[in-house]
Amino acid sequence: MAKHGLKALRAALIQSRKPFHAQRTGQSRHVLTRQPPPSHENPDFVSVVDAPPRIVSVGQRQSKLGLALLAVIPFTAFCLGTWQIQRLDWKTKLIAKFEDRLVRPPLPLPPRIDPDAIHEFDYRRVYATGKLRHDQEMLIGPRTQDGKDGFMVITPLEREGGSTILVNRGWISREKKYQQDRDPSALPEGEVTISGLLREPWKKNLFTPNNDPDKGKFYFPDVEEMARVSGAEPVWVEETMTPDMLVSFDRESKGIPIGRAPEVNLRNNHVQYIFTWYSLCAATTLMTWMVFRKKPVDRSRRIRHVTNW
Repeated sequence: MAKHGLKALRAALIQSRKPFHAQRTGQSRHVLTRQPPPSHENPDFVSVVDAPPRIVSVGQRQSKLGLALLAVIPFTAFCLGTWQIQRLDWKTKLIAKFEDRLVRPPLPLPPRIDPDAIHEFDYRRVYATGKLRHDQEMLIGPRTQDGKDGFMVITPLEREGGSTILVNRGWISREKKYQQDRDPSALPEGEVTISGLLREPWKKNLFTPNNDPDKGKFYFPDVEEMARVSGAEPVWVEETMTPDMLVSFDRESKGIPIGRAPEVNLRNNHVQYIFTWYSLCAATTLMTWMVFRKKPVDRSRRIRHVTNW
């Protein structure tokens, strides 16, 4: 009763103090009008003193939601770190399997190859003999090597008594894009033997544009599409060479494609990912523990103290 009486008395006092303001009318007469009181002087205004439980309950709901979200972060980071451990084990075994294939003696490429079985021989050393069809050469690019812009040279290899395959002969600089600008040794005629790796080529990413075979523009190796354009089988062999700086420099100056090194080049960054996710898990776990351990901000206690004066 005393509290309601106090509110009524305060409303009456505020009403009696409401200021008058002069307003100019269309007939140049000044009329006194009563302006609405500020929000803090409005009798209907609900302040912290008038209704602390409602304000405190809203703050508590928001606080619980924030704590729930904070508790989810370390759990999610822990799960992702554990998943990266599994990925590391899978990638390590995969690299070991490919490296085992690299040390085996090269196999002659059979006349007919089942494209669906190539993944079982990925990184297997092979060799094939035939004639390079330079008139159907395709360039994939731009591709950089040692900071220089260039292209990967893809040439069909027509094998006598066997299928025609696609050979990634290696990288050339942009200055040697056109065949007339290359040394004659860059375009060998007659029967040649290609040694390399039977591979499943890399895939395009989100930022790689689509190929335009009608205009002879290739940005990534779409084996099915390139085989259809050249009349070859969807079989991809990457020619290899022993890394040598002087040999590479001579090849680049003549426009002879620089083959890849016979090694496994799979990325394996899972150790860094494991460290990142588990570090995030530890940091957010500590933060969560500190938040739960810390006594709540005594806003509600201060409000209750004010209302009891």
